[in-house]
Amino acid sequence: MLGKKNTPTKSGNTPGNFPGSATEGTCVISQGSNIEGQFSSKENVRLDGKVTGDVICENRLVMGESGSVEGTIKANEAVIMGTIKGNIEIKSTLFLKASAKINGNITAKLLSVEEGAMYNGECRIGG
Repeated sequence: MLGKKNTPTKSGNTPGNFPGSATEGTCVISQGSNIEGQFSSKENVRLDGKVTGDVICENRLVMGESGSVEGTIKANEAVIMGTIKGNIEIKSTLFLKASAKINGNITAKLLSVEEGAMYNGECRIGG
């Protein structure tokens, strides 16, 4: 974007490249929010609340530590730090951070798992 300067965060990353940042074009579901039913977005999604139902994100989904989903997640790319009870289908890369807890099957093109992340289910990676 012309004329806008990204200011580094405490971690040294700029908002545009930090996986947990909320920038323009990002739908934010704050901690304390509850959604029942299917949720879908064409934009990036930052999820810190609870969704009971399927989540469909055409871009990048970032789930914070307080975020939880009971249902299927479908996204282009995802960074998971919260809890999921259901299957995950990611077209590109799935990042499981140390605090992630997954109970369901994972399908992704690429998978990155930090030490401490937990998942229980089948995992299909590649092609």
